[in-house]
Amino acid sequence: MVWLVLFLAGIFEVAWVFALKASEGMTRVVPASLAALFAIVSLALLAVALKQLPLGVAYAVWTGMGVVGAALLGAFVLGEGMSALRALFMVFIVTGIVGLKVTSG
Repeated sequence: MVWLVLFLAGIFEVAWVFALKASEGMTRVVPASLAALFAIVSLALLAVALKQLPLGVAYAVWTGMGVVGAALLGAFVLGEGMSALRALFMVFIVTGIVGLKVTSG
């Protein structure tokens, strides 16, 4: 169950960054408000996960999901592009996330 909470925290991590981008420098009220709300939810879920998971594992998974999720949204939703090398390094991040999950018990 704690891994589901951490996964949801990662989803909200991506959601707040995406909303932040849509806020155009915090000049659009609705996306800026959503970014703040999603950030709070993400941090609250991370805090719950930290009750049972080691700090290093939980934080690395949370930030890794944020990095990969934001990069994928940027590439495929915002048209920021995706090179083969960029994709390879994201595979490394995902491999690290899976490795941390597998070795943390």
